[in-house]
Amino acid sequence: MKILVVGSGGREHAICWKLAQSPLVSEIICVPGNGGTAFEKKCRNIDPEQCTYLYSGGTAVLYPQIAVHEKCDLAVIGPEDPLADGVADAFWNAGIPCVGPKAQAARLEASKDAAKVFMHTYGVACAESRTFTDENSAKDYIERHGASVVIKADGLAGGKGVTVAATVSEAHAAVTDIMDSGRVGTAGRKIVIEDYLEGVEMSVLAAVSVTPESAEKGTATIIPFLPARDHKRLMDGAKGPNTGGMGATAPLPDVTSDIMARFDSDILQPTLKGLIAERLDYRGFIFFGVMITGDGPKLLEYNVRLGDPETQAVLPLMDSDFAAMCLSIVRGTLGEFSCTWKKGFVVAPVAVSGGYPGMYKKGLPITVADNGILQAEGVKLFVAGAVPDRRSRKTGESGKEGLVTSGGRVLSCSAFGSTFDEAWSKAYEALGSVQFKGMFYRRDIGLPGAAESGRL
Repeated sequence: MKILVVGSGGREHAICWKLAQSPLVSEIICVPGNGGTAFEKKCRNIDPEQCTYLYSGGTAVLYPQIAVHEKCDLAVIGPEDPLADGVADAFWNAGIPCVGPKAQAARLEASKDAAKVFMHTYGVACAESRTFTDENSAKDYIERHGASVVIKADGLAGGKGVTVAATVSEAHAAVTDIMDSGRVGTAGRKIVIEDYLEGVEMSVLAAVSVTPESAEKGTATIIPFLPARDHKRLMDGAKGPNTGGMGATAPLPDVTSDIMARFDSDILQPTLKGLIAERLDYRGFIFFGVMITGDGPKLLEYNVRLGDPETQAVLPLMDSDFAAMCLSIVRGTLGEFSCTWKKGFVVAPVAVSGGYPGMYKKGLPITVADNGILQAEGVKLFVAGAVPDRRSRKTGESGKEGLVTSGGRVLSCSAFGSTFDEAWSKAYEALGSVQFKGMFYRRDIGLPGAAESGRL
């Protein structure tokens, strides 16, 4: 089986790495891929700009053209933007099964307002909220409601559309910033203002297979993965600015079976009920961003794909054939799929460019010490913001040589251990083998005091 994977981040490298382990898979086409997938077994990167056979059209239709040209049997979509643009619809129209929800279902991430309406309609436990399209009305509501509140741009804003305001004046400033400054573009034309939730966050990824036909037959299925936790703040002790993620761990010792039971009854099952009732075509993955409060878990947000960097911590724990799972998703047989997990822990700290999440340099060579730790069992570098160095003839395994930085979050080091301490030690020993100018990483991922509290 030949699979096309859309995306260029660390999540996509992890997806390709896991798919490549399956005996069902002969080749993986990565569009556009990155410096990790360039050297991953069974993988081949394709840059759409170099494909002379593509005809004009929106971005979403370019990927199916490549898949048809390469005679791919399946597509797996990593990031959210193509899903919101309808790339899954385009793949199915081209006759290629696609792991990723169609555009109508992708609105659960593409519109915070649509997601909140869905949550409230189907009884998903979440924070109370109001939606506004007028700046003055939003500020009047804040005056009456008081702080603390969470203010979200309605549309996709690349992780830059959420502000936690501790005071009324901070909330007013956030509303102006989102709606009036144009900083997040059209995503800020509408905003959602939520009540602040106190607690500790967790992430739950899940596989979903819902079609109108499966809903009618009662075979629609959602299978949750192990709980994980992303560390968003830049610096140790959960300090500094928010980022796209400085590292992740899984599973979570502080998440009890009782918490997961409440998650299932109050969030997971109502979500599945809503997908069925809305007769949405949702064949892919879903991300539940959850706050564990004193009143039980509450849903913060949906993402309509796997999370990043949570995927780099969760997929190494999966003991099942990931490609077989993807096939069961598109075929509507997910309910018959048995997903098993390794007993142990994964710690995956992220190395970022100096200056991130602000301005940073690109094109910096990445070197790795030849000390053997990266060949240790259970250790893997997942590349995100790095590409092959075209000025060098050096080649090698991902993250080793022949790579230069190309983004803010450069790579993560995922390490498995039978205990958390073993996984933590292996991850940081391995990450210490990597060097590039200005490299920075948190040194407390997964440790006590590292997890953010409150609604971040």
